[in-house]
Amino acid sequence: MKIRIEWKYRSAKGVETSFTSEEMTAAQGVFIAEDIERTKRVKELVFIDVYDDSIWTMKEMKSYLKSIETEPHDITVYFDGGFNVGTKDSGLGCVIYYKQSGKSYRLRQNAQIEGLVSNNEAEYAALHLCVQELEFLEVRNMPVRFSGDSKIVINGMSGEWPVIESELVSWADRIEMKLKTMGIQAEFGLIPRKENFEADRLATQALKGIEITGTSII
Repeated sequence: MKIRIEWKYRSAKGVETSFTSEEMTAAQGVFIAEDIERTKRVKELVFIDVYDDSIWTMKEMKSYLKSIETEPHDITVYFDGGFNVGTKDSGLGCVIYYKQSGKSYRLRQNAQIEGLVSNNEAEYAALHLCVQELEFLEVRNMPVRFSGDSKIVINGMSGEWPVIESELVSWADRIEMKLKTMGIQAEFGLIPRKENFEADRLATQALKGIEITGTSII
């Protein structure tokens, strides 16, 4: 969950004003809010969910954080797709970083598939693979950041660009439907190719017939 903190400040002489913080994670918000409250100058303090503008008290936010400790959270996904024009094979790469029960994990998965027509379609298929892996992790009602180096996919999924090709529209629709069903609050971010090296390597290995799957503590 991404939140903003809103609080009313009261000076020693009774002068009041209001402040609003930048966006941050819920855990960061609670940490900072507790520090603010130690000033003894807080008249009122609440958390605003940036996704739906719902309002949370300190007690409610702490209860929420406790409830998700045993579930995958703080999730960042990296995806990449590769396409061999000669063989028409596609390689898909997926890396998922998340926290669960006080530990940090990295999931890696790749796949080689046939029947796609372009590198752009392979990129969408890689994103779909990632969403499937989130489903296997039983991720529900969580914010997830999806990072990739494909402008076509990132801008298409975020609504910045129209999705025109019929095969890409089909993938985008399937992905959006699954995200909605899982209650995932998706945020899409374009990153340089060098920052996507893990997913890129997995996609390349898939094209070579090297299967990678596994989860490790980091």
